[in-house]
Amino acid sequence: MKVFITGASSGIGAALATEYAKRHPGAGTCIGLASRRSECLHELQTILEKNYQIKCAVYPLDVRDSVALNTAAADFIQRFGSPHVVIASAGVSRGTLTEFAEDHAAFQAVLDINLLGMLHTFQPFISAMRQNKNRKLRGQLVGIASVAGIRGLPGAGAYSASKAAVIAYLESLRVEMAASKIAVTTIAPGYIRTPMTDVNQYKMPFLLDADVAAAKFVNAIEHKRRFVVIPWQMGWIARLMWFIPPVLWDFVMKKAPYKKRLYWDWL
Repeated sequence: MKVFITGASSGIGAALATEYAKRHPGAGTCIGLASRRSECLHELQTILEKNYQIKCAVYPLDVRDSVALNTAAADFIQRFGSPHVVIASAGVSRGTLTEFAEDHAAFQAVLDINLLGMLHTFQPFISAMRQNKNRKLRGQLVGIASVAGIRGLPGAGAYSASKAAVIAYLESLRVEMAASKIAVTTIAPGYIRTPMTDVNQYKMPFLLDADVAAAKFVNAIEHKRRFVVIPWQMGWIARLMWFIPPVLWDFVMKKAPYKKRLYWDWL
């Protein structure tokens, strides 16, 4: 099993890497770990290689840097061959309000990381996947979206917009890749316990621990699901969200809590 994961230093990305190592222990498994935080990546590499005897390759990078991802992809392919699964898990969230000019940088960063970072992750692997001799399935591209991309949430315009774009992008990509026998899976999680949600000061229904969520994600990936909302309870809520008329949505959301407008050190 050969897997390449972005956002692998913590949260969902790290949990996914650990889940794959648990399911496929031994020297035949190779996992590429990509993220900005080099120290965290090397710590995870040590744990996975020691506990599961797999091979890891560490790629400290920012997914906004397409050149860095091209270099990482080329190195992974040269060392291990074309990956079976590429997971674009890198993502950020922050409360944003259009009325504040200083939030422009946050909008830009969220869109660049969550959407363009996914493009930068997938693009350098597609050619190698197409050359795979397995004609039944040459590879699988997996994008982590969000239930927040189904309807716009107040105070989270940048995040909702980025995840809505991710859902549409992955749908386009799925059709484009079909003729090449490359599967595309969209996973839209609800609330997952990660550093990104730890700052939320409001109730998060159906909250899942990252390791529990990762197991469900990998199940969906292995079953080649096209689009899945996790957990299933949030899936029913998502179905309702799709069909609520705008006037009713506005009424329900006007008292919804806003995510904090926190500032990142890399903005």
